[in-house]
Amino acid sequence: MRIPRIYHPEPLSINTEIYLSDDAANHVGRVLRMSSGQKVQLFDGSNQVFDAELTESTKKTVKVRILEARLSDQESPLDLHLGQVMSRGEKMEFTIQKSVELGVSTITPLLSERCGVKLDAERLDKKLQQWKKIVISACEQCGRNRIPEIRPTMSLEAWCKENDDNLKLNLHPRASQSINTLPLPVKKVRLLIGPEGGLSAEEIEMTAKYQFTDILLGPRILRTETTALTAITALQVRFGDLG
Repeated sequence: MRIPRIYHPEPLSINTEIYLSDDAANHVGRVLRMSSGQKVQLFDGSNQVFDAELTESTKKTVKVRILEARLSDQESPLDLHLGQVMSRGEKMEFTIQKSVELGVSTITPLLSERCGVKLDAERLDKKLQQWKKIVISACEQCGRNRIPEIRPTMSLEAWCKENDDNLKLNLHPRASQSINTLPLPVKKVRLLIGPEGGLSAEEIEMTAKYQFTDILLGPRILRTETTALTAITALQVRFGDLG
C-alpha cells in the first residue's frame, strides 16, 4: 500500500509522539484501517516531510512517533496569486483543487458585477473553511509541503488595487499579446480570472487603471474553470517549473 501523506496543523519534530487531528485520525483509523507499526508521512507546511510510525490506533484516536525529517521542496519558482471570481457549485472547488496541483501560491475568491454567486457572510465563511480543506487535500495528493494561502472573499476592485510588485494579468479576447510574448524573467504574477459571464466593460477599464496587462489565451472561448487552469499551466511553462 502506498504510504499515506497526512497534513498536521502544528509544527512537528523528530523523536516525539503526537496525536493526529480528528479528520486525519478518522481517515487513517476508520477509512484506511491502519494499525500500530504501519507507516505514514506527515507534513506541517514547513516544506519538510516527516516519516512516522503508528504507535496507537483506535476508532477515535491515532498516535504516531516521528522518526525522521527532511526538506522536500516541491514549490514552483513562480509566485502565482490567482484572483478567481467565484463560480457556481463544484466549479469553484474544482478550480481551487487543480490550481493547487499546478502550483499556485495564493488564491483569493472575488466578487464582481456578473458574479453568479450570492452568499451572506456566514455562508461565505463556511465556504472558506471548506475551500481550505480542499487546499490541504490537494497538497496531500500532489506532494506539496507548503500550504497555499486561500484568502477571504473580497471585491474585484479591492483586490485589483492592492499594491504589490507582481506582474498583473487579465485575460481579454481582444488582447494583442499572449503569455508567450511576455518578457522574461518573471517571478511574481497576479492572475485575474473573471466570472462565467465575463467582466463588464467598466471592470475591464478598472483593471487597466490598476496596471493590469490584457493577454489572450487563444482563439476559442473557454469556460471560467478551463480558463484558470489553462492560464496557470501556460504561466508555469513560461516562467515556472512545468515542461
